[in-house]
Amino acid sequence: MQHLGEDVPNWTPPPHPVGTVLSGRFARLEPLDPERHAALLFRAFEGHDDRWTYMPYGPFHSAAQYHRWMRETVTDRRQVFHAIQDLETGKFGGVASYLRINPKAGSIEVGNINFSPALARSRAATEAMYLMMKWAFEAGYRRYEWKCDALNRPSRRAAQRLGFSFEGVFRQALVVKGRNRDTAWFACIDKEWPALREAFAAWLSPSNFDARGQQKERLSDLTGLVRAASDPGLEGPSRRP
Repeated sequence: MQHLGEDVPNWTPPPHPVGTVLSGRFARLEPLDPERHAALLFRAFEGHDDRWTYMPYGPFHSAAQYHRWMRETVTDRRQVFHAIQDLETGKFGGVASYLRINPKAGSIEVGNINFSPALARSRAATEAMYLMMKWAFEAGYRRYEWKCDALNRPSRRAAQRLGFSFEGVFRQALVVKGRNRDTAWFACIDKEWPALREAFAAWLSPSNFDARGQQKERLSDLTGLVRAASDPGLEGPSRRP
């Protein structure tokens, strides 16, 4: 007897992202614009070369160099980049993109995620990831992916914290900056989105933070109720908020 996957009734491929403004309580994302964002983001990352260790490009040692890379990058429709603004400080402090965009399969990846020290571990950073996930599932995508260098433990922790389920490690997947990269794969699917949406709403609620802005309930505890599989490569619970 042959077994078949479940029916996907009335399936219609979702639209290709075109780069729209995504706004929340703490974060605002807008299409990456070299003229508007290159100098601001260069200053946010300046002196923090470690932020580029696991990226396939960078670090950039001049604003002109960063501007040139950005100008070339935004013309590639295979990747749709956003600049991330922290609404509490008003400053731009990071980027993220959609990539591996496959509307026919209903699959899309979030990647090229790079947060400056000022943005990292902030409510704005978390909300930015939520807003990108929200757009993807509400647009009709069935699968939302996250991939990273298997040695990048902070990224693996972040994926798990945000509700992505671990799907394995692809050995010798890439050569990046002359070095081998094994790639860890994570994903969320549309069936998990309603519960993940509720987890993010609970964590982002003002009532979840005290007068000093300290969280009362951890996001990882909320999304842990939804994840189909945890990352066995991580020892102990994540310490990220």
